[in-house]
Amino acid sequence: MMAINILIVALMMDFFFGEPKRFHPLVGLGIFADTVENRLNKPGTSRMPGLIALGVVVVPLCLLANILEAALIAMPIISFLLSALILYLAIGWKSLLEHAEAVRLPLQNENIKVARQQVSYIVSRDTASLTPEGVSAAATESVLENGSDAIFAPIFWFLLGGLPAVVLYRIVNTLDAMWGYKNPHFFYFGWGAAKLDDLLNWVPARICALTYALCGHSNAAFKCWHEQAGDWKSPSAGPVMASGAGAINVKLGGVAHYHGDSQVRPPLGCGDTASYKSIQQAEKLVNRSLFLWVSILFIGSVFL
Repeated sequence: MMAINILIVALMMDFFFGEPKRFHPLVGLGIFADTVENRLNKPGTSRMPGLIALGVVVVPLCLLANILEAALIAMPIISFLLSALILYLAIGWKSLLEHAEAVRLPLQNENIKVARQQVSYIVSRDTASLTPEGVSAAATESVLENGSDAIFAPIFWFLLGGLPAVVLYRIVNTLDAMWGYKNPHFFYFGWGAAKLDDLLNWVPARICALTYALCGHSNAAFKCWHEQAGDWKSPSAGPVMASGAGAINVKLGGVAHYHGDSQVRPPLGCGDTASYKSIQQAEKLVNRSLFLWVSILFIGSVFL
């Protein structure tokens, strides 16, 4: 019962306060990670510097989380509040929805220039020449994928392993976002962070994909998951995005441009072409899925 209470408080904090505008720990983590990367990432073909950097960032912070959790066992109220605070900082529910709305509303008002600018903040592809359909597809994909990364995976790891586990997940996920590029600068250095992120996301991503399927057009979601997920470059994003796209009856994937290079990505989903409505449908799917998780966890905590 304690874990679900902590989760509810953390979600309420996220709902009412959103992402901290100043002094967010992830900003400090990013600065620390950049410092480590600048010192250790040198030209070469060895993965060892990246693995060392991963250990330098991850081990001390996870050790601190373990020490805090152990030290606060005798102080349940402080332990409860600290756990809720850290879980709140690890979750990006309201932030995800706000970023999606910042893209959807200009699209709805036919302001493609602002929509392109806003979507550039949440995706890594080139956005300057995207059509309304392209902007809509990019934002929809981002909502579906980050629903897993920013909401369901942190909750999963918190429930499974408490503070140390959710801290580990959030650090690794952040490092993968910073270092996990397959360009010459990060190809070898970011390998360890990318692989560990794939490992930590493997189970929660599939639970998220199942939840999306249950909360949307189930038959289409399961069909797309089965037929399309294996073609996607990420073993975690594939199931989540294929199931999510099927669940809201939208076609995603296709050609995307990254730093001047074109990539033909496998198709995702089925049904309608992407529009501002698909962004809204993705937001609603994430909300329904989160409600389902909280409901199941609450009922389970009461009767088990």
